[in-house]
Amino acid sequence: MTDLVACLSTGKGTWTHVSRLMAAAEWSKVFLVCTAFGKERFTSERPFEFVVVNDEEPLQLIAESIASQLKGKFSDLEVAVNLISGSGKEHMAVLSALQKAGVGWRLVLLDDAGKVQEA
Repeated sequence: MTDLVACLSTGKGTWTHVSRLMAAAEWSKVFLVCTAFGKERFTSERPFEFVVVNDEEPLQLIAESIASQLKGKFSDLEVAVNLISGSGKEHMAVLSALQKAGVGWRLVLLDDAGKVQEA
């Protein structure tokens, strides 16, 4: 099984997409990159771990924060990534952190039938 790293931030309806994506496959681990607001508000019956960032910080600091919170936690050498939610700054920080962690990644999303697909 693959770990899932997903942004959980801004965008109308994106939290629903992320929640459905979490339930659509058997993930080894799920990491949700979000702000303190997301941590306070998002719930799921599926197990997951928050990676909390301050989106007001510079991109480099956000990337470092993500990398430090994810260090040593991946189950494999590749992770699935979903960037449907969030800003470009958050997306770049996630990809930078994954690159620094030395893991491969592939973009995933839900198709119209609710199945996980590679982007």
